[in-house]
Amino acid sequence: MENPIELKKYTNRRLYNIGQKKFVTLGEVAELIRGGQQVKVTDAKTMEDVTALILTQIVLESAKNNNALFPVPLLHLIIQYGDNTLSGFFEKYLQQIVQSYLNQQFSVDEQFLRWLDLGSGLSKATQNSLKNLNPFRTFFEGFSEKTQRDAKKPLG
Repeated sequence: MENPIELKKYTNRRLYNIGQKKFVTLGEVAELIRGGQQVKVTDAKTMEDVTALILTQIVLESAKNNNALFPVPLLHLIIQYGDNTLSGFFEKYLQQIVQSYLNQQFSVDEQFLRWLDLGSGLSKATQNSLKNLNPFRTFFEGFSEKTQRDAKKPLG
């Protein structure tokens, strides 16, 4: 981690931001992370790194508010197989899968914006070009001229 914000976790579950010299809430820590910051949380008594525990707590609080984080069948598998099978998956692959998904989503969004820009830039030129590229133009121009001549002729 590059220059993470250092926090200390006290036994009363309070978090202290060392750099700002103030206590912070889990919500404030979540906002820091959403803003692109990294955090490192150390237990004040044991000096143990408890970052994963605090980040998990933030995720679970968010899930509690939304009433779901993972689908129920996945939660059953996590509980059923626990540390034995799934820990390697979570350590090695889950982060890569989520990052790949986010990269793909970003690429699709970027491509869509390029298409919108391309369409807006060509719209005026396209309208002018389409007038000249109409294969039926001469037919309709001739038809229009004939209709106008016929309209000028007296009936009967």
